[in-house]
Amino acid sequence: QVILEESGGGSVQTGGSLRLSCESSILTYYLTSLAWFRQAPGKEREGVAVIYTSGIRGGTTFYDDSVKGRFTISRDTNFAYLQMNSLKPEDSATYYCAGDQSLDPTWYSAGSYKYWGQGTQVTVSS
Repeated sequence: QVILEESGGGSVQTGGSLRLSCESSILTYYLTSLAWFRQAPGKEREGVAVIYTSGIRGGTTFYDDSVKGRFTISRDTNFAYLQMNSLKPEDSATYYCAGDQSLDPTWYSAGSYKYWGQGTQVTVSS
């Protein structure tokens, strides 16, 4: 069983920054993909970013168009991170860390991930 735990959420004003962390109970190398999703009230969970940690795609990242140029995903031995800059009110949501041990091309689909954290709230005020 893999446990993922997010931290770093909070409240900021428009244009501010936050760094989310996701601690994994196993070495991130053993999770082929690590991703961040978000879910706002009344909306579906959506993929924000993914980083592939090993194999032929190791180090590759993908981002949703809405966050490109503002968010950066990274990882180290036991953590995944999401650096969020130039935050907007529409970025407000609960952010979830997700991981899996397969290389699923549909990285933005919640169904591609077996392991999930409990989420951390991000609120951006105008």
